[in-house]
Amino acid sequence: MIELPMDTSRSTISQATQLLEKQQQRSIELRASPARERLERIARLASAVRSEADALRAALHDDLGKPAPESDLTELFPVLQEARYLARHLRRWMRNRHVMPTAATLGTRARVRYEPRGTSLIISPWNYPVNLTLIPVLDAFAAGCPVIVKPSEFTPATSACLRRLINSNFPPEDAMSIEGGVETAKGLLDLPFEHFFYTGGGRVAGEIMRAAARNLASVTLELGGKSPTVIDQSADLSRAARILTWAKFANAGQTCIAPDYVYVHAAIAVDFQKALLEEIARVWGSEPAIRRNNTDYCRIVSTRHTQRLTELLADARSRGARLLFGGEADPAKRYIEPTVVWNPPAGSQLMQEEIFGPILPLLPFQDDEEVIAAINSRPKPLALYIYARDRKFIRRIIGSTSSGGVVINHSMLHVLHERLPFGGVGASGLGSYHGFYGFRAFSHERAILEDKFSPSRILFPPYTSLPRRAIALLLKVLG
Repeated sequence: MIELPMDTSRSTISQATQLLEKQQQRSIELRASPARERLERIARLASAVRSEADALRAALHDDLGKPAPESDLTELFPVLQEARYLARHLRRWMRNRHVMPTAATLGTRARVRYEPRGTSLIISPWNYPVNLTLIPVLDAFAAGCPVIVKPSEFTPATSACLRRLINSNFPPEDAMSIEGGVETAKGLLDLPFEHFFYTGGGRVAGEIMRAAARNLASVTLELGGKSPTVIDQSADLSRAARILTWAKFANAGQTCIAPDYVYVHAAIAVDFQKALLEEIARVWGSEPAIRRNNTDYCRIVSTRHTQRLTELLADARSRGARLLFGGEADPAKRYIEPTVVWNPPAGSQLMQEEIFGPILPLLPFQDDEEVIAAINSRPKPLALYIYARDRKFIRRIIGSTSSGGVVINHSMLHVLHERLPFGGVGASGLGSYHGFYGFRAFSHERAILEDKFSPSRILFPPYTSLPRRAIALLLKVLG
């Protein structure tokens, strides 16, 4: 077994290069691997997650202050659900998909064969380090791809736990986790992988695409952006307040699909403010000291990120935004309490950058055209949340905007739906995964056509009267 050192030295990349060569050979073998072998790898990874659950919970608490129930719900459960869903459906997905002939291909038989893309690099983020590392690994196993995984250096305890979990349960030809920082990531991007799977921010995504272009490789990019919420005057306000209190402040707001900002109809703005602030106080504590000591509330990943968030809030307040709730921060302890601000101006940093923290801007609107114009003025978000009973309003918002996904009268729940593709569009991502879509992300759809009794030969030159009449007939059939 190749043991990779946990540093960012040249020797790490040198050994990774040797490993990739072995995985390239292994990927040829995996093209013909039966479902049984792929399912065994999926089951082995799921079993390892169950065995290491306590260690993973402890690591997540060390890195992000996650309480065990939140780790179970948002990290371990999605991974185990993905493994179970793949196990139930993989055999069917792997079968050739037969397709009917078209007018031009009568007399042929055609099918689509799903084949592994090959050697894959998975670079995962720090905010949900178990979930967003292991689900792509499971999808790669389902497709028959060997993987090298680079988890985030910002969650060192969890990254070390993932390295042990992966490297002790799989031969390096199948899967290997490599720890390291920016230099390690850059070195890996220079290697000739056949597929790159990246979850993170847009700036690094550009580097991923440049690396893929050099290697003519395929990519899946799971990014983020400012996901808007729209609350119509027809909405159930208490329900919206309850769900948003969870969705925005889970993981201290460090969720790529968290509601980034909320448009609330002016007619019910005061009522919604009251419902929301009461719910936040009920869940997280009515006093600053209670909130500060709430063990169900996570911490920001680093002092630097905490400072960034305090600066976003200070900038918004200096431009006229009104603080409705919270605002207390302690960068040294990586703590920012749940915070709500009213009507920050469009030019504030809070409304320009993805917040990725527990600060929720509320903005009033008068009509749907105003909301649609505001959403369309920004890059396409990863998610869009609509709270309304008015079906016409819901259809209008969906039909006039674009986003990776839409949830009506809830938030973030779509990420748990195994039959839906999860992914972004434009600035929020490229490609999708989860369930069949994850299998497809790591698969090449190979077209196979077999001639049985095709009359196409009469169309070949020389163009005597028969091929001319046949071609003319084809054009006539097509209108």
